[in-house]
Amino acid sequence: MKKLFAIVGMTLIASAAFAQTYTAPVAPRKATGPQKPPPPLPAREPGGVIPRAVRGGNPLQMLNPRAPARYGTAQQSVTVKPEDPGKWNGIKLFEIYF
Repeated sequence: MKKLFAIVGMTLIASAAFAQTYTAPVAPRKATGPQKPPPPLPAREPGGVIPRAVRGGNPLQMLNPRAPARYGTAQQSVTVKPEDPGKWNGIKLFEIYF
């Protein structure tokens, strides 16, 4: 057993002594011309029931099933369960897009 530990120990010491390191040659960076800034992101309005009621003018029209299309649909204001798409899970009071 002592002989096995001695062989393993000497192997580890020998492999550490012959270890090599590699350093990559440093290449000079290419000069680039002036870069154009990325285009700005378009501003997105926050969604949800409360911001839509404030923007819409008449918040009671959101409860009216025969309201004009500019007041939106119920699908824009509720969350649905992924496992049962026919049932709603909650109402989006505030919705922020990233």
